[in-house]
Amino acid sequence: MIRYLPFLFASALCLVVLIPSVSSRADALLSRLALALFGEYVATSHKKQQQRKLMHAAHIAETHRQYASRTLLYSAILGVAGGILGVYFATFVFWVLEVGDEPLANALPAMFWSIAALFQLESLSLSQIFVLFVAASSVGGVVLGIGSYWLRWYILREKAHARASEIEATLPQTIAFIYALSRSGMSFPAILSTLSDNQAVYGEAAKEFSVVVNDMDTFGTDVITALTQLSERTPSDGMADLSENLASVLGSGKNVSGFLHEQYIQYKDESESQQRQYLDLLATFAEAYVTVLVAGPLFLITILVVIGLVLEDTLSLVRAISYIGLPLGTIAFVVYVDSITQSFQSGAKTSDASTTGNSISTDTATLSGTDSDEQQIVNQERLAAYDRIKTILQWANQPKDAVLSAPWTTAIVTVPFSIIWITFRVDSFFLPLPELGAAIAGPVVEAAIITLGMYAIVYELGKRRTKRIESQMPDFLDRFASVNDAGMTVIESFKRVANSDLGVLTHELQRTWNDIQWGATTQDALTRFDARTRSPAVTRSVALISNAMRTSGDVGPVVSIAADQSRSSAQLERERSQEMLTYLIVIYISFLVFLGIIAALSVSFIPAIEAAAGEAATDDLPVGVGFAPTLGDINAEAYLIVFYHVSAIQGLCSGLVAGQLGEGRVHDGVKHATILLVLTYVTFLFIG
Repeated sequence: MIRYLPFLFASALCLVVLIPSVSSRADALLSRLALALFGEYVATSHKKQQQRKLMHAAHIAETHRQYASRTLLYSAILGVAGGILGVYFATFVFWVLEVGDEPLANALPAMFWSIAALFQLESLSLSQIFVLFVAASSVGGVVLGIGSYWLRWYILREKAHARASEIEATLPQTIAFIYALSRSGMSFPAILSTLSDNQAVYGEAAKEFSVVVNDMDTFGTDVITALTQLSERTPSDGMADLSENLASVLGSGKNVSGFLHEQYIQYKDESESQQRQYLDLLATFAEAYVTVLVAGPLFLITILVVIGLVLEDTLSLVRAISYIGLPLGTIAFVVYVDSITQSFQSGAKTSDASTTGNSISTDTATLSGTDSDEQQIVNQERLAAYDRIKTILQWANQPKDAVLSAPWTTAIVTVPFSIIWITFRVDSFFLPLPELGAAIAGPVVEAAIITLGMYAIVYELGKRRTKRIESQMPDFLDRFASVNDAGMTVIESFKRVANSDLGVLTHELQRTWNDIQWGATTQDALTRFDARTRSPAVTRSVALISNAMRTSGDVGPVVSIAADQSRSSAQLERERSQEMLTYLIVIYISFLVFLGIIAALSVSFIPAIEAAAGEAATDDLPVGVGFAPTLGDINAEAYLIVFYHVSAIQGLCSGLVAGQLGEGRVHDGVKHATILLVLTYVTFLFIG
């Protein structure tokens, strides 16, 4: 038992590093220990300024002294653990090379015998064994110690790079927001404060400007100095240029609104060029996917099947490609595409969060008409109770809207149904693995079609409703701006537009007007309208209008900017859809070719080989003439099962990738995956 104590100690050291992530008390204790041990050292380190700049870029909510001290403490702890584990690893190597009647080292190629001899205990002296253990301990300690130190700072660099991409993606919408509010007469510090309140809408760009607001509010820094400091610490080149130019304009006393208008036009033009780059990049990815993950596996599978049927069994390799290589390759491709295209995608969030910084809280709402403080407390408790069951009531009162807003909830019904369906369709699950794979292939594909199909239907219904609303937003905003410019108040303008014909948007606007008539403020009514639509375009427009209304009743210029922004976004989206339709078709055709070749192998090639094998078994052929002697051992049924499986896997993967490349999200690929699975199922239904 004592031999395992060092191992348990090393494992405990590793747990010490992990526990702070789940325990705030352990986190505080570890921070105090790190500061006590390494605080003075990191405070005078020559890397301090560079590391602080990296932390600012990554937006880490820790001081440099604390983060750097914890990094050194983690490195020391894991270095000790690595030294202990290195000894155990060396012991394991000794055991492996000496296991069995014949040492495993004898099975290695001759070129490795001299190296393997170093790890055979019987050929080593005590001093040599000690040196090897010390070397193993040193290597383990260095790998874990230095590796953890490097990893902590590497993660920060990756976070900074990711934030830079997200800032660049959200910067055009942020500039439009700042420019629009500057047209409303709001002061520039107030604009930045309003932008900081809308981080859920404008993402990382708004979060960067929130640092400026914190500097002004907390430390009393003037806006010019705060913007200059932002330009020095932001990871985004675009944000650095913008903040530096803003500081110069504010310092010179020039027209800020005019400068922002120039920036707005500039970024609007750049959005079109970025769209072109984005489409070219997606086109390259589509071609790479078809070549590497459709044609490549098909070529390998075809070659391996021919070799397996004619020369020697390759079924295990075909299974490895089908069950491991293809799914892992697709996952890696999807993750890579998402990381590369992140800087081109809009960073706007959904409207689940508050868009105006003015959300209603029932816990702190001031209630009127109460006779006493006790009655007010009772009413607040009732409101709190309502908040706890609000989601259940929404599901009960509006199940359609609830399901459309959360398509994944279809799994509550489809997954149990699919399990029952598979259980009903499969006669027995107690079969050898190959027979079980053949028995459940059809039912599993049927269940997948049902589950994915229901999700796709609900997702597409909600998406198309949102798209129809977004398509009407520019017209709504244009009309709203025109009526307001004509001299009507905001409420009168909204009433006039709500009663006009705007398609599917009319119903939502009338519901919003009803909210206003029933006593809600215009901002609250618009916030509820935003929550119902759950559209990033609507969220940005509502944020602009709501915040402009706080400054002035003349919101026409602001709404006009929102309309122009909404129209530009819709135009770019249409161009992308039209451009990527070609590559969507290419992915479909490539899968059909894949399925056709697999079907040809199943229907023609394998039966022909089986027939030739039967003739070879009955005819007296000379040695070396005709097929291999093992031809009669062909397991054709196993190959047919693998063909079915790989076709279904390829259909699922191709569909998801088609959605990501063609429409921007993997969720959009569920409908394509369902269609390709149906084609696979029907094809093998005819093959039998």
